[in-house]
Amino acid sequence: MGQMEAPAQRISVRARSLWRVYGILTSVVFAIFTIGIGVLTYFFSWPLWPIVVIFVLLILEAIINIGVIPSIRWKRWRYEVRDQEIELQYGLFIVKRTLVPMIRVQHVDTEHGPLLRKYKLATISISTAATTHKVPALDEQEAEELRRSISSLARVAEEDV
Repeated sequence: MGQMEAPAQRISVRARSLWRVYGILTSVVFAIFTIGIGVLTYFFSWPLWPIVVIFVLLILEAIINIGVIPSIRWKRWRYEVRDQEIELQYGLFIVKRTLVPMIRVQHVDTEHGPLLRKYKLATISISTAATTHKVPALDEQEAEELRRSISSLARVAEEDV
C-alpha cells in the first residue's frame, strides 16, 4: 500500500519569520528568568553551577526555537481544501494529518494578531461541533479567500444532506 500524497497548499513563507519572532520573545522571557537566578545566586552566594547550566539551556533553547523549529514547522505545515473535506498536515517530529469533513464545518473565522498584521498574515479557524482547527500564517488575501471558499463549500455540503 503506497503512501498518500501530502496536501498541496503551503502556508506563507513569512510564517518562518513570524515564528522566529515568537522564538525570540520566548527566549527573552527565559533570559529574564536566567538573569533573575543569576542575581539571586550573587546575593545569596549560591553555587555557580546551576546558573551555568541554566545559561547553557537558554542558549540551546534560543538556537532551537529561533533557528530550527520555524523551518521544520513551515516545511511540515500543509493544507488542502476539497469539495467534501479539508485536509491539514502539521507537526514537528510527529506529523499529524487531519481530515475535516465539510459537512461538519459550522463556521470559519479569520484571526489577525499584532504580529500577524505586521507580517501581513492571518490565521483561519475552522470550527466544528467537536473542536477548532487552525491554518496559521496565511497571506491576508489568501486567508480571506480561503475563509469564503470554506464557508461556501460548507453551506453546499449542508444543503446536500
